[in-house]
Amino acid sequence: MSEKTLTRMDLSEAVFREVGLSRNESAQLVESVLQHMSDALAKGETVKISSFGTFSVRSKTARIGRNPKTGEEVPISPRRVLTFRPSHLMKDRVAAGKKR
Repeated sequence: MSEKTLTRMDLSEAVFREVGLSRNESAQLVESVLQHMSDALAKGETVKISSFGTFSVRSKTARIGRNPKTGEEVPISPRRVLTFRPSHLMKDRVAAGKKR
């Protein structure tokens, strides 16, 4: 397995090479896309990217948890969590270890 992490800079560099925008325009495009996704998720909307997956926000109710070290019961407050569900195409691609 590779230990490489894909960063915003890597994404903007890929846009620069493949689309032909300037480096600044490429970085702005990547930032704009990520900002739109973040804003939609913050509003509780679902973000679906075809052939990639679906990001959604789920509400979790309050519950009683347990500290694994001490066994003491601890209240866990209600919260919203971000979830990602990969598409079947993405699952198959990852399982096969294929690039495009």
